[in-house]
Amino acid sequence: MQKKLDSLLAAAGIALPDQQKHQLIGYVELLHKWNKAYNLTSVRDPMQMLVRHILDSIVVNPHLEGSRFIDVGTGPGLPGIPLAIIRPDSHFTLLDSLGKRVRFLRQVQHELGLKNVEPVQSRVEEFIPEPAFDGVISRAFASLQDMLSWCHHLPVKGEGRFYALKGLRPDDELATLPQGIQLQEIIKLRVPELDGERHLVILKAN
Repeated sequence: MQKKLDSLLAAAGIALPDQQKHQLIGYVELLHKWNKAYNLTSVRDPMQMLVRHILDSIVVNPHLEGSRFIDVGTGPGLPGIPLAIIRPDSHFTLLDSLGKRVRFLRQVQHELGLKNVEPVQSRVEEFIPEPAFDGVISRAFASLQDMLSWCHHLPVKGEGRFYALKGLRPDDELATLPQGIQLQEIIKLRVPELDGERHLVILKAN
């Protein structure tokens, strides 16, 4: 797994210290182990997890601004855990409404010694941020409209950003953005060995 991760990182032009690589691999091993009982992801092969979960998450890192983030609908911690591993100076709140996922995240936090993550079990519209976040991140979440509707109270007013990880470029959704929301950028992401397109949509509330 170490060789595979090294080759993927090299192909993506990402350099990481050994400790972070070991934590990423440790996370995949925990995900693989717990997946048998908890059904956390449809990806069963750890090598595929490296591509579809680890690389697919960390390619977003250069585009994030700030140090306080919330990963809404994080599931088994994607992209929040891989990002927290490679951004040890940033803090990530991992929000999910399902107890079994939050239990898994607490186990990951404990076993990998991650001091910069906080797993929270809550529905997003009921969660009160204290203080507000620099960035609201979602991957495989609802439409942009639903994300903005449910998460509007989470970012710092006038400063915070929404980061939506999408497959195909969501032009239909972008055509009907609500008032007061500005499209800042759409970035086409390159994930080595991943079939299909990936885009990062960055939105800002005025």
